[in-house]
Amino acid sequence: MKTRVTEMLGIRYPIVQGGLARVAYAELAAAVSNAGGLGQINTASLLDPEALRAEIRRCQALTSLPFGVNFPINRHDLNPLLDVALEEGVRVIALTAGNPAPYLRRCEGHAVHTLVLTAGPELAKKAEAAGAHMVATVGFEGGGHIGRSDETTMVMVPRVVDAVKIPVLASGGIADGRGLLAALALGAEGVEMGTRFVATIEARAHENYKQALAAAAPDGTMLIKRSMGMPGRTLRSPFAEHIVAREAAGAEKAELLELVAGRVNALGTDEGRLEESFVWAGQCVGLIHDVPPAGEVIRRMVAEAEAGIARLRGIG
Repeated sequence: MKTRVTEMLGIRYPIVQGGLARVAYAELAAAVSNAGGLGQINTASLLDPEALRAEIRRCQALTSLPFGVNFPINRHDLNPLLDVALEEGVRVIALTAGNPAPYLRRCEGHAVHTLVLTAGPELAKKAEAAGAHMVATVGFEGGGHIGRSDETTMVMVPRVVDAVKIPVLASGGIADGRGLLAALALGAEGVEMGTRFVATIEARAHENYKQALAAAAPDGTMLIKRSMGMPGRTLRSPFAEHIVAREAAGAEKAELLELVAGRVNALGTDEGRLEESFVWAGQCVGLIHDVPPAGEVIRRMVAEAEAGIARLRGIG
């Protein structure tokens, strides 16, 4: 499975684990990288530069293979954290949810590849013009924060591929080898997956969260924060329903910000109190039925994609 993404990143398979706030730490990132993909460490819950440095070094002790660090923009001052990642020789810097240009410039001159998460061709072209080495584009099916349009991955990916010259990763609704094969057929050169990697042994998420993903039906997700201009897909829960009801009622921004605060999300991700919080999840939950090691997810995906290729050759 050689693509420009595998060659650029020095990985065996074009499978990238998403940033996964409060979930993706050294254990998960190393497990994904050791299995041939690219793991990432989140920084949404690692605000202290020295804590990030320690997490990077723990990952380096667990794998000799490339891994990345994911930076959500506009949450806090990224520069001290980004400096640490560059000092520690991290091979991939991923940027999401904001203007990546200042941080891409900061990466110039370092032996690092940059990935920018986008939603649609316009943002992908801006990322390319700002110097990104590759983009991931996430469709309406995705978990967590998605674009403001309702454009699906099936439609968005080929439009982004046509719009830029740099490699494109497909994201949103992908959880197995069939999704990987479909993404490659659409012109993407790999995939970025979040929800599927939450439901793995190495993910630092509460077992209730993992098991809820494995038990959920495709209609078991919903969108919150539409009225705030920052739509995000979550598992359906009484609390998520309450958020949407308050949005529909025209609640003040201050009230909504309290309802969607990170500490509320942490009640579910960290403590498993799913009915009292919201947790991110994509529509691909309908394809998730267990909680295996992350390496097993990648091995299955590769086998399924290879079987799909053989089936298509038989059709031809």
